[in-house]
Amino acid sequence: MLAIGLALMSSVLWGLSDYFGGVKSRSLPVPVVLGVTYGASLALMLVFVAARGTGPPDAKYILAGLAAGLVGIVGLSAFYRGLAIGTMSIVAPIAATGVSVPVITGLILGDEPGVAGSLGLALAVVGIVLASREDDQSTIGPREQRRSILLAIIAGLGFGTYFVLAGIGSDADVAWTLLLSRVSGFPIVMLVALLVLKRGGARPGRSALAALVGIGLLDLGANALFNVASTMGELSSVAVASSLYPVVTVMMAALLLGERVQGVQRVGVFVALTGVVLIAAGA
Repeated sequence: MLAIGLALMSSVLWGLSDYFGGVKSRSLPVPVVLGVTYGASLALMLVFVAARGTGPPDAKYILAGLAAGLVGIVGLSAFYRGLAIGTMSIVAPIAATGVSVPVITGLILGDEPGVAGSLGLALAVVGIVLASREDDQSTIGPREQRRSILLAIIAGLGFGTYFVLAGIGSDADVAWTLLLSRVSGFPIVMLVALLVLKRGGARPGRSALAALVGIGLLDLGANALFNVASTMGELSSVAVASSLYPVVTVMMAALLLGERVQGVQRVGVFVALTGVVLIAAGA
């Protein structure tokens, strides 16, 4: 029960960081947003791991942590870009269906999802299809809508794979997994961010930098809670509970941005979120 509680707390932090990260990505290049957020979390983890004084885990856990960082940065890059050009209330639920990855991994390893889990997987797919339908009343163009949906699917695959790899690494050491995931992801996003800035990309001011640092710490906190939870409970259940972050993101988008999802797309969002909940029930 404690594992699910921690996972739900990680959902809240991820929902907040995703909303604010998506908003910042509408005024700043995504690589710049990620460069600052990842840099802040990397600096904190370097200090924490150094102060703790515990050596690194075995090689297989190191590789899992590094790989988690690579797939995580791909997923987060796609997600932030999708949130920037699309409708948050559609992009976030679609990305959350990536929780199918750890569930399917569990199936391969012998888990049985039961009726609820199987129905949840089916509903998640149906929800994606319905939410991807074009809305004639939308202020976002059809091309941007399609791109944001594709980016959300890529983000979901990245997040789902991160769940699996981070769960493996955390079995040995949570803090080292968090550090290693930042070590592998940061150089890539920082290099791209510098190239973007060199070509005239928008530079964040002091207030924007402070906000990005805060977003990075929210994301780090969410990752830490998930990693700890993954060592205490079944990966599939913990991953699903951690994937309820769209509820927070959708609520924030509705309250602060006035987003309203119409018609068939609204049904799709509801069906996708229902699928996630059912996967949790059957995990």
